[in-house]
Amino acid sequence: MSAHIAFLGTGRLGAGFVEAALGRGDRVSVWNRTPAKAEALAALGAAVAATAAEAVRGVERVHLVLKDDESVGQVITECRAGLGAQTIIVDHTTTLPALTAERARRLAAEGVKYLHCPVFIGPAAARAAKGSILVAGPQALFDAVKPALELQAAKVVYFGERPDLAAIIKLIGNAYLIGTGAVMADFMSIARNNGVSAEQAMSLFDFFDPANIIQVRGASMMKGDFTPSFELTMARKDVGLMLEAAGDRPLAALPSLAARMDALIAAGHGGEDFAVLAIDAIR
Repeated sequence: MSAHIAFLGTGRLGAGFVEAALGRGDRVSVWNRTPAKAEALAALGAAVAATAAEAVRGVERVHLVLKDDESVGQVITECRAGLGAQTIIVDHTTTLPALTAERARRLAAEGVKYLHCPVFIGPAAARAAKGSILVAGPQALFDAVKPALELQAAKVVYFGERPDLAAIIKLIGNAYLIGTGAVMADFMSIARNNGVSAEQAMSLFDFFDPANIIQVRGASMMKGDFTPSFELTMARKDVGLMLEAAGDRPLAALPSLAARMDALIAAGHGGEDFAVLAIDAIR
């Protein structure tokens, strides 16, 4: 059954969601602060609105795909004049947990139906209805939009009514993604500075299983078990070698890691496993 919905924010990700919704037969209104980004979707069948309030008038769901907390607050304020009493705001924006919780509580008190639904989805995945949507907020609102969200992504995960929990999980996930990218950039810098191609460096993963390392070290970190297998002092020695081997090439992660290791060694943790990097996280 088709729906009448609005997308506020039609950058690359928002446009991908709009294309998929139109492909499913939904009636879609769009608005973007930069009008050209919304107007580009008119040829696909989207109705381009001049204002956020106009875009949401008469729709059953409003999807926000915006930049940050400030833009979410501004756009919700701007669309309120056209918002129906039963319309549900589905906010896909990656936001600060504390501000997300405050926003959810304030809007609920004002009678606005708001659900925070950040995503692990890129533009191409949005067009193909792949990836994951994380959801936190009132159970009744989730139950109402769950069937639609399941058409929008391959996986929908509900974390309960704590309003900031999806925001927290999204930031944790992005920390992993961005942190992994930073470390990969650094090992490619080491490789290139020593006459090894990026392709050769990536061949490491033919015999090196990062998933196993995450599970084993992660379990130790969660339990606060820093029984030495790879002592911090030895790991720091190796990081020093990495820094030297990288030469003058810019590095994204290793210098900060070295500084953190030095602080922990100075605090007396040098003989523990390098998993002790997490000691302040699990205290």
